[in-house]
Amino acid sequence: MKNNLFEHIPAELAEEFFETLQESGAVKIERIVSRGHATPDGEWYDQPWDEWVVLLSGSAVLEFAGERTPVTLCAGDYLLLPSGCVHRVAWTEPDVDTLWLAVHFNR
Repeated sequence: MKNNLFEHIPAELAEEFFETLQESGAVKIERIVSRGHATPDGEWYDQPWDEWVVLLSGSAVLEFAGERTPVTLCAGDYLLLPSGCVHRVAWTEPDVDTLWLAVHFNR
């Protein structure tokens, strides 16, 4: 069945929108929509799995524990967040859907 990553996004987003698109074994593909959302102050992600993420629209700033320089992502940018990479979303564009495609997997 055909679907579109840019469709069926809720009009109101009180918090980030997470949707599992496909999951099989040790792999999960997820669509994430942010609209001015960020990881709460003082909170960090520290995942026991690898995550490859691509930004399809919008823009975001990621911070990494122990690093002073945040990373700005624009549409088309992607990166690998290896297991144990402590990170947080510091900022996403407030008036635009920042659309992420995340692939979670174990090596």
